[in-house]
Amino acid sequence: MDAQRAQEIADSVDMANVIYNGKSIYIEHVDQQNGVATIHNLDEPNNKQSVSISELAEQ
Repeated sequence: MDAQRAQEIADSVDMANVIYNGKSIYIEHVDQQNGVATIHNLDEPNNKQSVSISELAEQ
């Protein structure tokens, strides 16, 4: 995924189906300058992590 699309998804009110390591995730914040996103698994909202945007996939 590219940074612009990740930002669009994060800003959207609609829930997009985004996958990280085979699991559905929610994008909380996108740092386009550094190419990272703060995410959490849908079933673990308190377990936030920063990952490379390039590792995210939209389905």
